[in-house]
Amino acid sequence: METTVATDRAAERAPARRLVRLPERGRGAAWWAVALLGGVSVVLGCRAVGTDGVTPVPQLLAFLPWLLVPALLGLLLSVAARWPLGCGWALLSAAVTGWFIQPYDPGPAPAPRGPVAAQLRVLSANLEFGQATDGLLAALRRERPDVVSVQECDVHCADALGSAAVRKAYPYREIVTGSPAEGSAILSAFPLEKARGVSGELSMPGAVARIAGVRLRLQVAHPMPPMPGQLDVWRTELGRLRTYAAGRGDAPTLIAGDFNATQDHAAFRDLLDTGMRDSARATGLSRTPSWPSTTSPVLGAQIDHVLVSDALRPRTARFLDLGNTDHRALLVDLDLHAG
Repeated sequence: METTVATDRAAERAPARRLVRLPERGRGAAWWAVALLGGVSVVLGCRAVGTDGVTPVPQLLAFLPWLLVPALLGLLLSVAARWPLGCGWALLSAAVTGWFIQPYDPGPAPAPRGPVAAQLRVLSANLEFGQATDGLLAALRRERPDVVSVQECDVHCADALGSAAVRKAYPYREIVTGSPAEGSAILSAFPLEKARGVSGELSMPGAVARIAGVRLRLQVAHPMPPMPGQLDVWRTELGRLRTYAAGRGDAPTLIAGDFNATQDHAAFRDLLDTGMRDSARATGLSRTPSWPSTTSPVLGAQIDHVLVSDALRPRTARFLDLGNTDHRALLVDLDLHAG
């Protein structure tokens, strides 16, 4: 009798052990599933708790929607290995990834407090060491933006922006030169007042534009990318942009540029949580890639943004291919409300 009871209890525990332990048949496929799903789970865990983690997590977070690929591959491997736990793990990973793919929404934007004072067109473009200068000049002639934020403007780029034709269209400007990656510029059809920019390894100039009686704060964004060994610099510079945004008070504010961050990075969401709105998100383009241009719009990450305060309402947004740069430019039409 005792032997029979012990045997029955062992039989009851057997299914649970088979569920948890890797199966004997297809063990190789199961181990591959563990590797894939383990990596996906680490990245999703960091996203869930609001941290960017350490390399390679920040780099993988930039491509978070593509975590569906290893999650579904893990599911196929688990099915092949006849491993129920792996199947459930894979399905959960895919579901969590799908949840985070939704546009990040810090809350509804309050209604503007005044009438529309002016309609603006804003262009942000990273020229990749100045190589896309000709493409930028063509976009300026074709699209006629009112305000332009330029990143990676080298000496050739600065000279081109100083031509008579560009000066006629944009008589007001703030250009900072340096290494090909360091140079940045603000071009404006409206009068500009000097303002202190945000400090960083790459130049991020600022200014204040006077438009229809409204003072609009302008700031170029170009923090260092989250490269291995430079994550602290990346976080610090995004933090400085957040401080700039948080200190705006009631002043209309626009921050445009290459943020080297997506909505899946905690450091960028901290900036959005100050009440700044992503123009692409507001116009239904929250997941449209802007980098790298060679694989966009099929594969990539949206790291180029135009962020606006409550006094500005995005109407339309488009990503433009300038050629000879790894970034797509972002063109946004906005309503500027008088407070």
